[in-house]
Amino acid sequence: MFSWMFTSALAEEAAETAASEPTWLQKAFEKFAETPLTVWIALAVLVALGAILLTISKTSRKWDARMLSFGALSVALSFVLSCIRLYRMPQGGSVTPASMLPIMLFSAAYGVGPGLLTGLVYGVLQYLQGGWFLNVWQFALDYLLAFAALGLAGLSRKMPEKWGLYAAMVIAALGRALSATLAGIMFWETAPVASLVYNGTYLIPEIVICIILAFIIAKPVMRIMKSASR
Repeated sequence: MFSWMFTSALAEEAAETAASEPTWLQKAFEKFAETPLTVWIALAVLVALGAILLTISKTSRKWDARMLSFGALSVALSFVLSCIRLYRMPQGGSVTPASMLPIMLFSAAYGVGPGLLTGLVYGVLQYLQGGWFLNVWQFALDYLLAFAALGLAGLSRKMPEKWGLYAAMVIAALGRALSATLAGIMFWETAPVASLVYNGTYLIPEIVICIILAFIIAKPVMRIMKSASR
């Protein structure tokens, strides 16, 4: 009886030891688990910036004087509107009178590539307005990628005219929210849900205001930009 119990205990111990040892597959990919999450975020930022530059470089639309003028006016108007804060969040971010809308309408008129570039310029201005950053990756997420994402409103050109603009505007706002949320998780040590809720607190009212105003002014503004680009 004692011999059987001893043998059983040895067998269980051997099984536990075997189970605790990593498999060949786990050993092969263990370097991935050892890589800090910040490195993966930095890599993702590089890929995203590369994708933006590739999209801009491949755009078929050339920048002429009128397009540059509308782009500059859009950035200037967005910047002025961003200075009017209807509600200011304690850790950054605010609700404004549709400061994202000019960039979004420009993107819808001229496409994703020009919109991304215009959003990048606007993001730099947002930083110069009084922002600060911990490192280059947080700067890229909170300013460059977040505001470049507004250029995704240019996706409306591939969508039905009736609702495409509003759907693309929501996609652009989600892109900005995703970038800001990742920055909150990685560099401000905010829990994922808390970071998402925090950014949604000001971005949801912001996009609602943008959509309401777009419903009123988008058609005449888009008509002016499209007619001028002919």
